[in-house]
Amino acid sequence: MYEAYWELSEPPFDNSPNPKFFYLSPEHEEALVRLVYTVRHRKGCGMLTGEYGCGKTTLSRALIQRLEAERYEIGLLTNPSWNATDFLREALYQLGVESKEKSKSELLHLLNDVFFRNYRDGRDTVIIVDEAQLIADDGVFEEVRLLMNFQTDDRFLVTLLLIGSPELRERVRRLKHLDQRITIRYHLNTLDYTHTAAYVSHRLKMANRATPIFTEEAIKLIFDFTRGTPREINNLCDVALLVGYTKRVKEVGEKIVAEVIKDMVGVA
Repeated sequence: MYEAYWELSEPPFDNSPNPKFFYLSPEHEEALVRLVYTVRHRKGCGMLTGEYGCGKTTLSRALIQRLEAERYEIGLLTNPSWNATDFLREALYQLGVESKEKSKSELLHLLNDVFFRNYRDGRDTVIIVDEAQLIADDGVFEEVRLLMNFQTDDRFLVTLLLIGSPELRERVRRLKHLDQRITIRYHLNTLDYTHTAAYVSHRLKMANRATPIFTEEAIKLIFDFTRGTPREINNLCDVALLVGYTKRVKEVGEKIVAEVIKDMVGVA
């Protein structure tokens, strides 16, 4: 709606996990490096946790983009409200195998077949569980642990990545058998002021805007309100661009940002 007015090729602050708009802060880069290392070196199981809205899902998509399709078969599980059997069936489905089998043992046999087929074909199997803190059944975490028993004498046959909010870290810590199997882990924090400003600039640049839209005072207010949380930055900046468009201003200053914040928090 406002893209043409601001000379943008597309909405820059959409909250979909589009890897094109992925901003590599030092922390995001460190997280990505660790995830890539976990997969490429077949470390068995890795875990990424982070505050709500800090870019974990976008980071997982950026990881997938960096993994060669001819070498990796990736199952991405994004709605983890399953019991243990449902988890195994969903993992198979995301790896391209539909099954009506009801017993865990049969499902495990099918997964084993997929892992060995990929191994034989020179490919690696990766299972990514996003929003893993939503897993209510501890039996699912036990199945995650047991999948790491699929291995040859010198390597794991599947790499598992758990991604979730800080609650996931606490949950796994209580499950000692699983906690001990996680070889690489990282916790992602929100952005500081400098990287909040760089984040806003990066998103605009990816939408083909060469010059700034937000004033420095506006950016400071955006940081103060969002505490550097990317999802909240996106929400605030998106509406601010809309309001700026309706007012036909040449830049978005702190007055417009303050007006949007007032609407967001419901202050009269």
